[in-house]
Amino acid sequence: MKELELKYGCNPNQKPARVFIRQGELPIQVLNGRPGYINLLDALNSWQLVHELKTATGLASAASFKHVSPAGAAVATELSDTLKKIYFVDDLQLSPLASAYAAARGADRMSSYGDWAALSDTCDKETALFLKREVSDGVIAPGYTDEALQILKKKRRGSYNVVQIDASYVPADVEQKDVFGVTFEQCRNNFKINNALLENIVTEQKDLPESAKRDMLLSLITLKYTQSNSVCYVKDGKTIGVGAGQQSRIHCTRLAGNKADVWWLRQHPKVLALQFVDGIHRPDRDNTIDNYISNEWEDLLETDNWKQFLKVKPEPLTCEEKKEWAAKLSGVTLGSDAFFPFGDNIERAHKSGVKYVAEPGGSIRDDNVIDTCNKYGMVMAFTGMRLFHH
Repeated sequence: MKELELKYGCNPNQKPARVFIRQGELPIQVLNGRPGYINLLDALNSWQLVHELKTATGLASAASFKHVSPAGAAVATELSDTLKKIYFVDDLQLSPLASAYAAARGADRMSSYGDWAALSDTCDKETALFLKREVSDGVIAPGYTDEALQILKKKRRGSYNVVQIDASYVPADVEQKDVFGVTFEQCRNNFKINNALLENIVTEQKDLPESAKRDMLLSLITLKYTQSNSVCYVKDGKTIGVGAGQQSRIHCTRLAGNKADVWWLRQHPKVLALQFVDGIHRPDRDNTIDNYISNEWEDLLETDNWKQFLKVKPEPLTCEEKKEWAAKLSGVTLGSDAFFPFGDNIERAHKSGVKYVAEPGGSIRDDNVIDTCNKYGMVMAFTGMRLFHH
């Protein structure tokens, strides 16, 4: 098949719409549903991310995409009981692939609502069962077991988008796109991200454990497929905060850092102790947790609205308690798709437990950034490679 007709483009008024390939056959096959323009943008970008991540680490990988940027990405690692609880998978049997997707989606469950899922390996029953009960638009994978496919075909009253991609497909080296009737052409960003990028350690601290190298690779590969400017926080093989598409790098760092802080606060004993009403939907549970963590909860407690979601009125999570809990987060890795122009980015990263930093370097203020890392005993590698994506 060379062409696939779409319902419409980015918006309903943009018709007709299609995807097509000039030479050969489309590398994708729609097994169920009718994916749209943005769906397929998410599918093709997210597939590149998980495919490259699997190649770089050897681990099953997954991503949760929204509007052509990852809300989260992860490699398959063992999930603690606490993480299983905050990811809402403590009642499921998890394969390595299912664990990776649970962690990818759990990085930012608010943003992952209605996501596009990407899987590096054949979708198995365990991953399909998790996908079935979450609000998601579609999934892309190199294959599906018969059982997984039957589960997914029943999702959303049979309309769930299931796309299979040819894992052996290699696109042309030159890519094009049209903007306002003008054709842009460039060499595809086929730069390989691997451990060789991490050898130029510029800080006083030089100790970079294998786990931190893995997390640096995860952050950099995630950034390669995130709308720029972008910054990514990673811990234990899981993104915990992605800041995408900001005009200022410090705003990227703050946005991603705030998401990392929320990920960490979701593990606070007071949050874990929340008693939800029976039958509450997971999105309502996510919203309740998000409100409880934020300052908006005080307004909610002044009314009886909390009774819609919780059995027992909880004690507020105070600013002091948040600060005390935040101080316990450590060993986080920070990646940036371009150089940090000022040390303020490192100051903000320190507040979210960052120990390891990977960035291209090349700023006239590199010395200030390095000095700030040294102040906090961080390890920073200059990769020499910018990763803008538009």
